[in-house]
Amino acid sequence: MKSTRKGLRDDDLYKDTYQRLTCTDCEKVLNTTTDSNTVFDLRTCPECGTQYKDLP
Repeated sequence: MKSTRKGLRDDDLYKDTYQRLTCTDCEKVLNTTTDSNTVFDLRTCPECGTQYKDLP
């Protein structure tokens, strides 16, 4: 599982006009899941299911 920063650097993700993270393959905006037991948020593409860590 990559971080969102690494995904942006590797061109797996991009920011759209509204600064939302979007999957390059599917052109879908990533969903965010917050878990109180972890330090990071989990971002998931609704189409392909790829997951990214969103580090603070």
